[in-house]
Amino acid sequence: MTVIQPEHDIIVALDVPGAAEAKAAVKKIGDAVSFYKVGLQLFIADGQEVLKMLRGEGKRIFLDLKLHDIPNTVGRAVASCLDFGAEMLTLHAGGSKAMIEAAAKTVRDSGSNTKLLVVTVLTSMDQEDLDILGVKRSVEEQVVALGTMAIKAGAHGLVCSPREVSALRKALGPAPWLVTPGVRPAGRDLADQKRVATPAQAIRDGATHLVIGRPIMDAPDMRAAALAIREEIAGV
Repeated sequence: MTVIQPEHDIIVALDVPGAAEAKAAVKKIGDAVSFYKVGLQLFIADGQEVLKMLRGEGKRIFLDLKLHDIPNTVGRAVASCLDFGAEMLTLHAGGSKAMIEAAAKTVRDSGSNTKLLVVTVLTSMDQEDLDILGVKRSVEEQVVALGTMAIKAGAHGLVCSPREVSALRKALGPAPWLVTPGVRPAGRDLADQKRVATPAQAIRDGATHLVIGRPIMDAPDMRAAALAIREEIAGV
């Protein structure tokens, strides 16, 4: 599968309680960002309204639902999600190769341009978490193994921490999109993220998109914070 790489871009995570807060954030950020992530919290609260608002503003949508169920259920769920106009949609690698294949078939059969991205190991997890789950591989080995399986099953790209981007590029080559949360400008609080990197480092290692939430959403001037991160990655 050949995937045309987009230019490096930042995706702002709209991790807010509802549509009013999402609309206010998009207005404050303005033309500094064209791509937004809608995750579980916001989708469950006001999903339809928020997606309609983003489409109306001409914004690109990353629908981060991490679908994870039996293949037939996920295939049908993906079919429903394709009506939302999202450019990216996430699945969880733990759902199996068959689940990812079912999702990929749904996208192919529909003729949709939506890209399926598979989440490998959450950026809030570290080696201790894998040990508790009984996973014997290292974090990097687990990410590469799941990522390789997902791409072979038909996924267009992966969601991974910045720490594993370089290893995935070596294993998978230049084609897959690699979307990285856990990106923090130098000096910023890590909060609940454990495997992080700066925007510049993530781009140097091979990331195509950076998902950034709190460093922009919690900034006194959201637009200025977004532009500062753009300037940082433009200099890579």
